[in-house]
Amino acid sequence: MTRPVTVKEPAELLAFLFSTWPETKKTKIRSLLKHQSVTVNGEPVTQFNHPLQPGDVVGIRPVRYAAPKTSISAGIKVWFEDAHLMVIDKPSGLLSIASNAEDERTAYFLLTDYLRGNNQRGRERVWIVHRLDKETSGLMVFAKTPEAKEFLQSHWEENEKHYEAVIEGRLRNREGVLTCDLDESNKFKVRIARASALTRHAITHYKVLSEDSKVSLVHLRLETGRRHQIRVQLAAEGCPIIGDEKYGAATDPAGRLGLHATFLKFFHPVTREEMRFSSPLPRALAAHATTKAQD
Repeated sequence: MTRPVTVKEPAELLAFLFSTWPETKKTKIRSLLKHQSVTVNGEPVTQFNHPLQPGDVVGIRPVRYAAPKTSISAGIKVWFEDAHLMVIDKPSGLLSIASNAEDERTAYFLLTDYLRGNNQRGRERVWIVHRLDKETSGLMVFAKTPEAKEFLQSHWEENEKHYEAVIEGRLRNREGVLTCDLDESNKFKVRIARASALTRHAITHYKVLSEDSKVSLVHLRLETGRRHQIRVQLAAEGCPIIGDEKYGAATDPAGRLGLHATFLKFFHPVTREEMRFSSPLPRALAAHATTKAQD
């Protein structure tokens, strides 16, 4: 009953629900409608005679969606949720998806657990659209249907992805573009290499927001999305991200990697509406970023 259904003929919402899920008691369907568990094109609808048109997508969840900015588990904050996707703020120290070392405490596992609620045999789940390193915090998108996953992934390079990083030292220019070719063949560490069939080109636009003699706060916009892209490129400039021992950082004042995914812009997989989300720099990083702003 939870899988979204596409409307083929004009109909009123309640009549459509009755005919689409005849095995479900009508009293339960009315209750789901009343409690905002019925969505049309991703938006909760409570009006029983809401007009449906061909192409509309109707979904049902047995519980309400998490309210924006709700924390659900392990410090995961939900920024947006509908029948097709979730946008969350992942805390530093949490894996996006399972590795050989940890197969449960991941954003994927915790979100799937949240969707299933008390029914651990339920079929609800999320699909990974993209990843953040375990040490990186910030905005992530998870799909709730295979169709949403396919759309979001196929358009991912077209979306806007912004980060902020607290780095050691100063970059040579206040703003510019970092370009290189990355060899990702080693699963533990990425390196810059001469362009070849084994490398992928990486492009990052940056602007220094503030700086002093020890650290700088830098805004970064990804044009490509390669593994460890920002970390490798900043390290190559002689300004590794604080806390990034793997890529040469000598300091760790915040007790974590100084990288946060601050902004996402993409198009909704069903409604095609432009979606924008912003997440402020966490306190642990803001406390160690200089306040001397650039002109």
